[in-house]
Amino acid sequence: MLHPMNPGDEQLLLDLLNSTPVVERESRDLLAADDEAQHWALARGGSGSRAEIGHLRRVRDRLQAVVRGREPVAVLAPSLRGVRLRPDLTGDGVSWRLDVDDDRRLATRALLTWGHLQERMSGRLRPCANPECRLFLLDRSHGNSARWCSMKVCGNRLKVRRHYRRSQAAG
Repeated sequence: MLHPMNPGDEQLLLDLLNSTPVVERESRDLLAADDEAQHWALARGGSGSRAEIGHLRRVRDRLQAVVRGREPVAVLAPSLRGVRLRPDLTGDGVSWRLDVDDDRRLATRALLTWGHLQERMSGRLRPCANPECRLFLLDRSHGNSARWCSMKVCGNRLKVRRHYRRSQAAG
């Protein structure tokens, strides 16, 4: 797949997927309130319009379901309708420009980045292994062995719990 990935597109994708964190045991949605969602979009190069926020929410929800294995990839199809990549000839060769309405650009960049990662790094974008966590990680380890969004937070927490249970069972 030819994809005009911008330098921050992988981070954009992770930010979008991780916009529903669990904070102090409560689920939050960073795109739920229009003013917070507008700030979120503007900070990532978007316009912050209501239409853009709507597209971000839909793409996020569908991508989360696909990455978690709860929905088939086909649920993403409506978000790609009308999206085109246009070739531009430059002095250095061919570059690709994303041709989509401005209100859909940010969500589409995240979606195309997901597709690019599926081809280049299949199986490395996944949910955190902590069942209490709603975050996602992009595993860049050599052995594809990363399990937690954060070893300090989720990984350590689960290891401490398992150790406590084993010590209680032994004692």
